[in-house]
Amino acid sequence: MSEDRRDPEVPSSVVTRAMVLLVSMRVVYAYNWFDVGPGLPLISRTYGGVPASEWGLLLAAFFAGAGALQVPAGLLSRRYGTRTLSLVGAALLGVCSLLSAIAPTFWLLLLLRALSGAGAGLFFSPAIALVATLYPPGKRGIPVGAFSSAFAAGAGLGTFVPAVLDPIVGWEPAVALGGGAMLLLFLMGAAWVPRTPGTGPAPRGPPPPFPPPALRSRAVWGIGLAFVGLEGASLSSGQFFVPYAESATAGLGWAASLAGAVGALFVFPSLFGGPLGGRLTERFSNRRTQMAVFTAVPAALLALIPFAGVVGVAAIATCFSFTFGMVYAMMYVIPPYLPGLTMKDTPLAIGLLNGIQLAGGATVAFVSGWVIATYGYSKFWGVLALLVIVPLVFLLWVPARRRSSLQSG
Repeated sequence: MSEDRRDPEVPSSVVTRAMVLLVSMRVVYAYNWFDVGPGLPLISRTYGGVPASEWGLLLAAFFAGAGALQVPAGLLSRRYGTRTLSLVGAALLGVCSLLSAIAPTFWLLLLLRALSGAGAGLFFSPAIALVATLYPPGKRGIPVGAFSSAFAAGAGLGTFVPAVLDPIVGWEPAVALGGGAMLLLFLMGAAWVPRTPGTGPAPRGPPPPFPPPALRSRAVWGIGLAFVGLEGASLSSGQFFVPYAESATAGLGWAASLAGAVGALFVFPSLFGGPLGGRLTERFSNRRTQMAVFTAVPAALLALIPFAGVVGVAAIATCFSFTFGMVYAMMYVIPPYLPGLTMKDTPLAIGLLNGIQLAGGATVAFVSGWVIATYGYSKFWGVLALLVIVPLVFLLWVPARRRSSLQSG
């Protein structure tokens, strides 16, 4: 049986249950990315006054672990299967996050955060390929988009829940909550995610070519490089916006509640953009044009933020967030349609995309901070728009139109 068709013997109710479970895992996965940030001052006191200059190490450790495992996760999933590797990643993330809540020293906490990130890296790209193999071609766009955009819900919870819990019960319960929830979902996944032909190891045969097709694909590299600016902007625009909006001298002078509410619009609407982006990607063949337009136009609007007023900024933030949710879903649907790639290449292709974009996005965030410190917020929004738009030139490496069918691998 071709790996590009869902096993007809798997009832639709089983597929739906597995899909709901995998989306829930994606939400908790995202929660674990952000649950430490609100508790950094309390964590510092727990470990005897860790200086503020070292707080960022906890965030960087997780991101480093996640980034380092993106490409290996793709390679390993071809050997062991998407189902096995995504569940292993979920278990590692859950265990290490749970242990983080009882780490006796700051440096052990730092190590456990890095291992939690490694679990996140092992989980994501195999899991998104697993979601795709649960559905037949032509019906994957909406579920892949929903899985992708569920990150926004988890990111919001990972910021909000610890912000509420930490002052009341300390930082440890909020971190343990993320680990425990992921372990529970891992156990449910081991029982409920079906084994289908597309989720297992690659069939035995001649050894695959090295380097693998996904690593040699000019189109994959093009997509990864084209959206480094979008990665940086999607992660940092809302965070930079809040202090900008609150500042009475360098910014807009808004109340903290208003700044926070509008800042959230830089993230949450992406939750609804993902399913639409996935659907459009499977329905139409001009994907390069879609990705370019849905990135460039909203990004250009960012430059207008200093002049837009409350309603205008809210509209720009909503448009930007909704469309980057669409574009990320498009990126995750497109790999098996690219020349020379199959569904078995999808985890490695997505891992490479994520690896490039995490590194490039971190660079964009750093440059953004430098621009703010050097030239102020008023110049920052125009520079951020350019940082998103200019790398889109790498989309020229992507075929203008998709091929009409998938290939089995």
